Amino acid sequence: MKCDICGKEGARVKRLPRTYGKGKSILLIENVPVVYCPNCGESYLTADTLHEIERLKVHQKSIASKREVKSMVYVQT
Repeated sequence: MKCDICGKEGARVKRLPRTYGKGKSILLIENVPVVYCPNCGESYLTADTLHEIERLKVHQKSIASKREVKSMVYVQT
């Protein structure tokens, strides 16, 4: 796959969790296809993926399931 940032071949899709919002209104979307390029180190979402994420966010009340998620804050010592 060709990277849209640097134009070199070798980019590949990784499926990762992404979070949107914060606090009690946080939304976790799992298995999001993120394009990663090992040549330039950039990662990005395609337009199609962004459109689907926006659709999911708009319809989250009817699609999403609620579950508890543990969270922690990293504090550098």
